[in-house]
Amino acid sequence: MPKKNDDTKKPASETVLDQHWKLQVFYLCFYGFMTQIRPGESFITPYLLGPNKNFTQAEVTNVIMPVLTYSYMAVLVPIFRLTDSLRYKPVLVLQSLSHVSIWLLLVFGTSVLAMQLMEFFYGVTMAARIAYSSYIFSLVAPSRYQRMASYSRSAVLLGVFTSSVLGQLCVTLGDVSFLTLNYVSLGFVSFGLVLTLFLERPRRSLFFNRWREAVLCRMLREVGALAGQPQLRLWSLWWVFNSAGYYLMLYYVQILWNEIYPATDNYRVYNGGVDAASTLLGAGASFAAGYVKIRWTLWSELVIGVVTAFQAGLLLLMTTTSNIWLCYTAYVLFRGSYQFLVPVAIFQIATSLSKELCALVFGVNTFFATVLKTIITIIVADKRGLGLSVHPQFYVYFGYFTLLAVVYLLAAVSVGIRHIRCKQPGELALAKEPCQLPTEVPAQEKSAEAGAVQA
Repeated sequence: MPKKNDDTKKPASETVLDQHWKLQVFYLCFYGFMTQIRPGESFITPYLLGPNKNFTQAEVTNVIMPVLTYSYMAVLVPIFRLTDSLRYKPVLVLQSLSHVSIWLLLVFGTSVLAMQLMEFFYGVTMAARIAYSSYIFSLVAPSRYQRMASYSRSAVLLGVFTSSVLGQLCVTLGDVSFLTLNYVSLGFVSFGLVLTLFLERPRRSLFFNRWREAVLCRMLREVGALAGQPQLRLWSLWWVFNSAGYYLMLYYVQILWNEIYPATDNYRVYNGGVDAASTLLGAGASFAAGYVKIRWTLWSELVIGVVTAFQAGLLLLMTTTSNIWLCYTAYVLFRGSYQFLVPVAIFQIATSLSKELCALVFGVNTFFATVLKTIITIIVADKRGLGLSVHPQFYVYFGYFTLLAVVYLLAAVSVGIRHIRCKQPGELALAKEPCQLPTEVPAQEKSAEAGAVQA
């Protein structure tokens, strides 16, 4: 029998198109990797507190850092809306321009106002991440979404890891000053801007070009109706409350390290190595979460409660220890435990939603998390609020996560009691509502729902 070769039967035009989108995906992943190479990023706080800038810790903690949260809050919704309507590339260019602005201000800025402007541009770059994560889906068919998402995320994580290791090697082995490291970062982000200019602008957007106002209102009503689903509600609340606390810890942890171990000599600062280790652990935890086979309808509250209690303990350790290595270790474990639950939350939220509703739910969750983060920042960190220094702030975060853990564990006890009451002989039946089994939306209904939304 002659061997069949399907490739030889493809028309030349199809082969060219196939190679074209593969090149686009490769270029986008390469771009995602290169834009993460910012070796000075792990050392910004010791740079600001050191002799190069000589800002006080109170200025950095209570005046400069809060601007990051406020700017992210201010630009999140406009950028989310513009990303799709402008078809991604202009927002990616804006992100690269903001990165260049950050390092120009870090290198040449000397005033508190300049550093506040630097934090504003940081907020812009964070809000614009949606453009990169969604751009790749405009290049491929829905059947390739999962694989493409893994490619793009892997490229970003590899870039973060490479950047952190490069920064640490330059500081520890090369005795490179923080100022020189920021010049290097400026060069990399400038190269990233050049790469952005050669990105191909998609011919279509993914969502908003089909979203008439009436459809969007209907989708919001559908999301409100779906909020009654126990797993969707639970994991959305986790996304809002836990991610707000996680990012607040992330913003201020370098200041905590500097207070525990006030080293302005660059060879004694290991922030880059710690960021690299936490990135690796986070990637490994995210990967491992995909292989955890438990009945999430029964154990979700307990798992979330235990992980959150563990995070609260790590925050307490970070706050009370005077050993910088213990603080580093607690930070790495904190990030790893959070990243372990992220893919679980994504799956549990997305499992019964259409693609459009899924994007809307994650957008709404992120918005509410940002609002909560802003409120906490105004009260706790801003000089116009309590203006707490970094150690008292971390005590607040410890109390916040402890309260969350108590609520989750009480919910787990409630679920366990309902499960015991509703268990029938020979089967394990969980009841989120008294003696009713949780139901999932059948695939056919999901397809019909997606079609109705797109109509």
